[in-house]
Amino acid sequence: MSRIVEAQHARSEPLARLYAPVAEYLEQAEGILQREMRSRFPYVDELVRYGCLLGGKRLRPALLLLAAQACGRVIPKHLTLAAVVEMVHTATLVHDDVLDAATVRRHLATVNARWDTEASVLLGDFLFSHAFYLASTLDSTLACQLIGRATNVVCEGEIRQKGSCADFTLDEATYFEILEAKTAALCACCCQLGAHFAGADASVVERLTLFGRNLGLSFQIADDLLDVVGEEATVGKSLGTDLEKQKPTLPLIRALQVADEAQRGTILAAVHGQVRDSAATLRATFERLGTLDYTRETAAMFASQAQAQLTSLPASPAKEALHRMAMFVVNRAF
Repeated sequence: MSRIVEAQHARSEPLARLYAPVAEYLEQAEGILQREMRSRFPYVDELVRYGCLLGGKRLRPALLLLAAQACGRVIPKHLTLAAVVEMVHTATLVHDDVLDAATVRRHLATVNARWDTEASVLLGDFLFSHAFYLASTLDSTLACQLIGRATNVVCEGEIRQKGSCADFTLDEATYFEILEAKTAALCACCCQLGAHFAGADASVVERLTLFGRNLGLSFQIADDLLDVVGEEATVGKSLGTDLEKQKPTLPLIRALQVADEAQRGTILAAVHGQVRDSAATLRATFERLGTLDYTRETAAMFASQAQAQLTSLPASPAKEALHRMAMFVVNRAF
């Protein structure tokens, strides 16, 4: 199958089909999540249950369970860990929405839009702390160590990104380092947990961890592209926030690299909001410079590198689902 045909197929393939090999287990993990994200206090209960709706695609629990299935079998520990990683991910989303002043996620009002910033910060804290409590109920400390380390790396990456705002000298290598921390680390951790607790040997665990890392990079690059070219009604979340916050994402970094002096001036003026309809101006400039295609190609490259880590696994529906998932995450932005 050619790359183009494969991309077109992945774009139309619903997540339900990708998740099919672990659908039963994903439903059980969802039950744990729904059960844990409750409170006996009405205000807390409403907030926490609403937060559970914002996680959306359940990509990270699915990654963990598919990695487990591809390496052996899913066991009860995997179900608990699937709920844990979704709590951690949801906490990061809730906090991200505050940082970005976003008002929509998953076609719903964000917590900060429906309630306020204080509620969002407290909900994120609740989710982080409860995730680690739930992980600690397992008879092994390894999961807590891996998730704790990954979560710390995610937060570090977010802080680095905050520090890079309006730094228009940021290079691609540093940008990829930030993405590896803020997004890829948790995806890698999910695959690592799935493989390890399925009893896979160390080399297989390492390959699945690398699969998750490259998938996460591809996912975030595609997400950064969607911030420029996506439609909010389709994507279901606030867009344009990267440029509003002057975050140097790959389309902008590449454009500044290849632009001539006049084009660079136009780009910086638009980023600083000094031109009318700056978002449209930037998109048109990026298209002329070829940086949108460059960003798509880069996302596809990392997706291909992710797929390469699966070659040594035996054929299975779970392996095939992971392979297709790599194309799915990048083709959201095609």
